[in-house]
Amino acid sequence: MVWQTGKRLQGGKFEIIEILGQGGFGITYKARNRVLDIDVVIKTPNTLQRRDSEYDQYIQQFQEEGRKLARFSANPHPHIVRILDIFLEDQVPCLVMDFIQGQTLMEKVKNQGSLSESECLRYIRQVGDALVTVHQAGFVHRDAHPGNIMIQPNGKAILIDFGIAKNIIPATRSSTNNAANLSFAPYEQIYKGSNASREPNVDVYSLAATFYYSITGKFPTPSMERRLDNRPLIPPQQFNRQLSGHINDAIVLGMALEKEDRPQSMSVWLQQLDLSPPPVEQKYKRENLRPLQDFSNLSHKSNQNALSQKNRKFPWMELSIAFVMYGISGYVATTWFGVVGVIVHTVVTVWGAFASVVILQSEELVNNNDWVLVGMSPSLISGMGGGAFLITRLNIRNQFLEALTFSSVLLLSISLLGITQMISLRLSRYFNPFYGFLIMASTSLSGIGFGWLIGFLSRG
Repeated sequence: MVWQTGKRLQGGKFEIIEILGQGGFGITYKARNRVLDIDVVIKTPNTLQRRDSEYDQYIQQFQEEGRKLARFSANPHPHIVRILDIFLEDQVPCLVMDFIQGQTLMEKVKNQGSLSESECLRYIRQVGDALVTVHQAGFVHRDAHPGNIMIQPNGKAILIDFGIAKNIIPATRSSTNNAANLSFAPYEQIYKGSNASREPNVDVYSLAATFYYSITGKFPTPSMERRLDNRPLIPPQQFNRQLSGHINDAIVLGMALEKEDRPQSMSVWLQQLDLSPPPVEQKYKRENLRPLQDFSNLSHKSNQNALSQKNRKFPWMELSIAFVMYGISGYVATTWFGVVGVIVHTVVTVWGAFASVVILQSEELVNNNDWVLVGMSPSLISGMGGGAFLITRLNIRNQFLEALTFSSVLLLSISLLGITQMISLRLSRYFNPFYGFLIMASTSLSGIGFGWLIGFLSRG
């Protein structure tokens, strides 16, 4: 029996608004709590399964799992949906959960295409920490795919829809066999049934596959096709050339076909991403400091770490190019623009280094195209102003020479911005924003100072 819009439950406390989803075992509704005047989600078993001889057993286990999750929600985690209530309606058990505003990660990628590395890392870090807490409480989510990760307007990722159905019925009957979800489930979860997929490395595979999809915009090769048809998993870096080498390695490691070859805990896999769980309530801090589980493929992990380190080269060449470019600009500012040019050039340079680091750390600036205002504006203004000033100072009358002079100064300003942002991107892989700013600012100012020195010496 499927409840229709307007159906009231618990003596009118809840009112059904719409059906959000319907699978082989469960139905998910959006409802209104008329007492608290808030929207909620209600999840129930699908009563069409009553003809199954084991239906009563499924219902009993559904209620038991629901009570466990409700107790787990007594101390809520900031990135896990809360279980608010559990009750029976017409002999049908119901779980009441928070209704999360926003869109799923699946929808976000479908609408926007592949996401930036920094944005993906933020979501994976939040969900990964949530799964660490889930595992420490004795649960395995078993459904941590992009369709079950909500992204709120403020950029916060929330893990929703615990795979209760998967914990109590065979995987062959659950929504894991949804065509899209097959790309995010390890083969043992699909092929060997529910008892073989109660280990944390199942969630490691799903979250790594979620990272793959988010960073490439493409579904990874399903594990069953890799197992039965010997189809390869194409490394995500082949679809996204900007992806860091160590991130590519971590995703591939987390999606290892055999569970013994994956990190055996979420904490260990997060370390492959150079991530640590974000600061949350004190109880979670204590739990996260517990000794990490040992796992059998330590030599494989060491090889992966060695490969990651080899791919992470400090950008010495780019910094050297920046030093030379800023040296040229410092020489030009000293020779042609005088004291005013030197002061303006210094201010714009420091601003450019700061703006580049800020832009790389703010997805809102990038998504709203505000990076143009923050980063490009100072360079364009200084370039255009410098070009006009130089034309006036040199008393250029020829229109062709005016255009050439103006465009040359403008091109130099834009080139410096491009180099600054490129290097800032590389630095963001090694240092926090403050240290990245210090390195970029010291390199550019040293180059400018060298250019000033050459300019003063040449005039003397």
